Amino acid sequence: MKRFTYLVLSVVLAATTGLSKEKDKKKDPEQIGNRDVGKGMNIYSIEKEIAMGKQYAQEIERQAKLIDDPVITEYVNRLGQNLVRNSDVKVPVTIKVIDSEEVNAFALPGGFFFVNTGLIVKTRTEAELAGVMAHEIAHIAARHGTRQATRGTVAQLATIPLIFMGGWAGYGIRQASNVLIPMGFLSFSRGFEEDADMLGLQYLYKSGYDPGGFVDFFEELQSLEKKKPGTMGKLFSSHPLTDDRIKNAQKNIQENLEAKPEYVVTTSEFNDVKNRLFAVLNRRKPDSKEDANRPKLRKAPGSGTGTMDDDEKKQKTDEDERPTLKRRN
Repeated sequence: MKRFTYLVLSVVLAATTGLSKEKDKKKDPEQIGNRDVGKGMNIYSIEKEIAMGKQYAQEIERQAKLIDDPVITEYVNRLGQNLVRNSDVKVPVTIKVIDSEEVNAFALPGGFFFVNTGLIVKTRTEAELAGVMAHEIAHIAARHGTRQATRGTVAQLATIPLIFMGGWAGYGIRQASNVLIPMGFLSFSRGFEEDADMLGLQYLYKSGYDPGGFVDFFEELQSLEKKKPGTMGKLFSSHPLTDDRIKNAQKNIQENLEAKPEYVVTTSEFNDVKNRLFAVLNRRKPDSKEDANRPKLRKAPGSGTGTMDDDEKKQKTDEDERPTLKRRN
């Protein structure tokens, strides 16, 4: 009897120790790429997940207005793929930009990822934009979509993508592509969202960005909502940016991410792309107040008033291209 009891205790202890090690491994950014963060009950194979995601992505692309400016799309894709390389994702990731004012990004199962122009416009630094994208990449890496569907809480996976601000909320994608979303599915598993926050911070950190950018963006959105209730109402209604979520992110940074001498906060390319996006969007929104027949002045080529010589211009360009770094005290 004593021997049996000893064996039972040994098995329990071993299982507990194994769980503890797995838990620590998941919190360790040095283990990125050497762990299976998508492990869990899932009736969908990777192949099936990719096939479904591709089908739904094609439907979205047929109906949504996509940004086709090569400079903007290449930048967003390159930013995202850098995060993917520093993540646990085990499938190819395809990233597209949707022309939508909603401050959102969303991922379909199988590695199909969309970023709304509203998100790019609202973020103030590259680290903030990368933070939101890293959160979505975490959803892909952890296979939250098909794991949630396996739990039986989602009936029609085809029309319910992962939404950054609201889990399987559907508002952003419905606005973008008119895909019908069942209104009953307006919340994502709290545990999965916390998981994506933790993993996303690791991917952001591993990519060299200031992980505080993720928290900064949360706080900015929360501040805007408090100053003018309803500004972000459609997003906050589906998944509120609670103080607890912000505090948990700050705690993850302090406890799991070893401080680095410096981080990338933003780059001149981010500002250039953002300005280019403004120009693209403004061209698509003519001012109705302006008389279309009114004559317009146009500067002749080479008629600029700049006074810098070539050396000064080159020096300024070189300085602008350097990323902005934040040093840890």
